Amino acid sequence: MPISERHDAKHGQHILEQIPSLHNTACMTERVRGRLAPSPTGALHLGNARSFLIAWLSVRAQGGTVVLRMEDLDHPKVKQGASEQALEDLRWLGLDWDEGSDVGGPHVPYTQSGRSENYRTALDRLLEQNLAYPCTCSRKDVESAQSAPHAGEGDIRYPGMCRERWISYKEAATILTPPRIPAWRFRTPVGETSFDDAFWGEQRQDVWETVGDFVLGRHPDGAGYMLAVVVDDAAMGITEVIRGDDLMTPTHRQLLLYKSLDLPIPSFAHVPLVIGEDGRRLAKRHGDTRIAALREQGESARKTLGLLAWWCGWAEWGEELSAGELIDRYDLSSIPREPVVLTERVKEYLGVGALK
Repeated sequence: MPISERHDAKHGQHILEQIPSLHNTACMTERVRGRLAPSPTGALHLGNARSFLIAWLSVRAQGGTVVLRMEDLDHPKVKQGASEQALEDLRWLGLDWDEGSDVGGPHVPYTQSGRSENYRTALDRLLEQNLAYPCTCSRKDVESAQSAPHAGEGDIRYPGMCRERWISYKEAATILTPPRIPAWRFRTPVGETSFDDAFWGEQRQDVWETVGDFVLGRHPDGAGYMLAVVVDDAAMGITEVIRGDDLMTPTHRQLLLYKSLDLPIPSFAHVPLVIGEDGRRLAKRHGDTRIAALREQGESARKTLGLLAWWCGWAEWGEELSAGELIDRYDLSSIPREPVVLTERVKEYLGVGALK
């Protein structure tokens, strides 16, 4: 990739120094720092709430710092008022945070849409190493290039058709008709990545064989979930990430980015999701499981938290508890290994009705 593709990169300077909020990150790792990272693309539901509760309890049980970051980069899907709604829902459940978009902190802004300069700096570092390139392929193009099925959460393996195709992002953009723009892809190396998941144990994957060159972002400056989450977690000194196991596979891609950018890697734990009786992820067809709906119909936060705790093996059926009362009960190893099923019994207990 030619030097002209970079965007004011300070050649030879470590990325920790290029991004102010990454500087001296190592000094912040003495204390546990976890994060809650809601996305304003939809309402918080029982499944999201359970994952956030587990992450929050882990940090509070260790006397650590909770960071609230709003992941609002998926602009076409961002819903007006969803960010404020997410904060209200979390507060109703009794979850608090020490740093965040509403309370401030040393790493402002705590909304990803305001952090694009950091993502550009990281992208420049990848370009310097010839690890990123623009891609103009459509999904149809990628599907037609498949020679065999590959594993990975329904991902289609990308074999790198655009690796040496374009001289620059600007040149790639000239062949596309707006609103289509090129994506940035990571030049994936051959070989396995591995990490020790705090819930599941050792995890291994050959990203090249299963996913290929993956998308960093669909923005001229590289702003997209895969790159942004790595840069932000490092910038904010996050030491542990607890989230749903639907993000287990993407973790291997993120590990490649952490290593390529020479950033500190947090610990990871991926917990089973909440699903419907049909075995599918929670959706409208399973009823109105939104936290906002429970709150609006006068449901008790203690009753809701008691159910979430029961799902995790920390409470008896029907117990009503506060978030603070659950801190001493927190035990990651007590969480069942199988997905949690939203049964009719649970719906009746919480008064979950059809989504209007």
